[in-house]
Amino acid sequence: MAKQKEKLTVSAIKNGTVIDHIPAENLFKALSILHIDIMNTTITIGNNLESSRLGKKGIIKIADKQPSTEDMNKIALVAPTARINIIQDYEVVDKYNVKIPEQIRGIFKCMNPKCITNVEKMTTKFDVIEKDGKLQLKCKYCEKDTDQEHFETI
Repeated sequence: MAKQKEKLTVSAIKNGTVIDHIPAENLFKALSILHIDIMNTTITIGNNLESSRLGKKGIIKIADKQPSTEDMNKIALVAPTARINIIQDYEVVDKYNVKIPEQIRGIFKCMNPKCITNVEKMTTKFDVIEKDGKLQLKCKYCEKDTDQEHFETI
């Protein structure tokens, strides 16, 4: 019986970064955090791909670019299961899991309509905290907590 070769659902890239194991429901939040819309390179996005770990997952492939470790770790806020693969000549040369940062600047909007960041033009700043086993952001200006279900990217 001939060995059947599996076909990749999303094609390989020669050089760049692959962000894998993103929960499918959070893929577009991850894209927003990375500001994919302003990148000037080839980007491949796959969503609702089968995953033995997550059921359904998303994947982002960014050709010829390696975003900073800090930017990659911001993905952990919406995709704590994400894994980063650095690709060179079609081979994975480095692989790591994202880590939740202690502070976040300029990515999310404060949910308090009276917060100064929603009244004046200034960069938002949050401490990342955990309450009742869930990830939350605490605004440095008004001290309002926002839970993960209500993170809104700027």
